[in-house]
Amino acid sequence: MLDEHDEAEHDIEAAAPSLASILSSELLRGRKAVSISHNGSTYRLQATRLGKLILTK
Repeated sequence: MLDEHDEAEHDIEAAAPSLASILSSELLRGRKAVSISHNGSTYRLQATRLGKLILTK
């Protein structure tokens, strides 16, 4: 019998083949930040010095 955690993992694994995977380096192309347009809004994707990503509106 699956518990809630196992069910959630199963749902994620089932959805994984339909998710596109893009490397952050492909988006940033050597820059520290890029802007992304989505549904009429502009977002900023920024790489930090610690290797994290920040997405802001």
